[in-house]
Amino acid sequence: MTSEWRHLPAPARPIAAAATAGVDAVRAADHAALDEATTDLAALDPAQTGLVLGTAVRLLLEDGHPDGLTADDVRAALASCVRSWPEADPQVVLWLLAAALGVLDEDGTTPPKPDALARNAVVLLADLLAGREIRPWWAAALAEIERAQLND
Repeated sequence: MTSEWRHLPAPARPIAAAATAGVDAVRAADHAALDEATTDLAALDPAQTGLVLGTAVRLLLEDGHPDGLTADDVRAALASCVRSWPEADPQVVLWLLAAALGVLDEDGTTPPKPDALARNAVVLLADLLAGREIRPWWAAALAEIERAQLND
C-alpha cells in the first residue's frame, strides 16, 4: 500500500487500496490482478469492507439518479454490470445492490462467500464509475459514514 491512502482513516486504507486495484484490474481486463485484489478484499473485516464498499455503491447509484432510484434503475444497473463483465454473478450483484440500498432481506439466507462478494463488488463499482476516477468516491463514502455515525 502506498502513501496515497494516508489521508484515509486506517481501517479504510486497505479497503480502498484493494478495491481500487480491483477496479483497475476490471478496467484492464486483467484477471490475475482481479484475483489478487479479490483475495485481498475478502481477507479484510467483512463488516468494515461491506460498509465502505456498500456506501460507495449507494452514492454512485444516487449520483446517477439524482431524482431517485426506481426498480427499473436497479434492474438496469444489474444488467449493465453483468453485460460489462460476463463472469459477474447476477445473484451476487443483486445481493450487493440490495445491501447497498438498505433493502436486503436476509431472512436466514446464507450470504455469498467473501471472495464472490469482493469480486462482484469491484466489478459493480467499475461499471457504476463509468470510467470516472474512484478516489473521490472513497472520500465521499467515508464522509457519509462519518456523518451517519455522528448522527446516530
